[in-house]
Amino acid sequence: MTEDRGFCVWFTGLSGAGKSTIAELLVPALRQRGHKVELLDGDVVRTHLSKGLGFSKEDRDTNILRIGFVADLLVRNGVVAICSAISPYREIRDRNRELIGDFVEVYVKASLEEVTRRDVKGLYEKAIAGEISNFTGVSDPYEEPENPELVIDTEQCSPAEAAEMVLARLEELGRLNSNQPANA
Repeated sequence: MTEDRGFCVWFTGLSGAGKSTIAELLVPALRQRGHKVELLDGDVVRTHLSKGLGFSKEDRDTNILRIGFVADLLVRNGVVAICSAISPYREIRDRNRELIGDFVEVYVKASLEEVTRRDVKGLYEKAIAGEISNFTGVSDPYEEPENPELVIDTEQCSPAEAAEMVLARLEELGRLNSNQPANA
């Protein structure tokens, strides 16, 4: 494997499951191994690339396809694209997998009870009370991946342990050399 080979690590899961936290830990670990890395975080992308989109199914699909388009450009240019977005619909994740090709799907799993407990903004409670509509996992569906390359239950491990699990799986899949120092 060459160090300039790009690939995509796509984190999916409910809001508050831990996707962004794990993704942010993965970035420096991959850079220490000599990779060019870019993080495409769903919230950041919505602020810049997808400003003006709402939360209808069509707008969510458009947002996730835009993230996939940018990830594909990065991967084709030797960059590791780390994408962290709820990406609730299986069909759209699968379309991005097909577009990007070298795609590693990581399902970051946590129960509705747990993500509600973690939610400092109280959005889940408002959604459960009917005050927020189209809220993924409450009034809008989240379709779990059928065959992700990795499932991480963040109720069972710390963010640092989860990041190590991702690195180990990337080694198993041949995306990373196991002899590359993790903390060079």
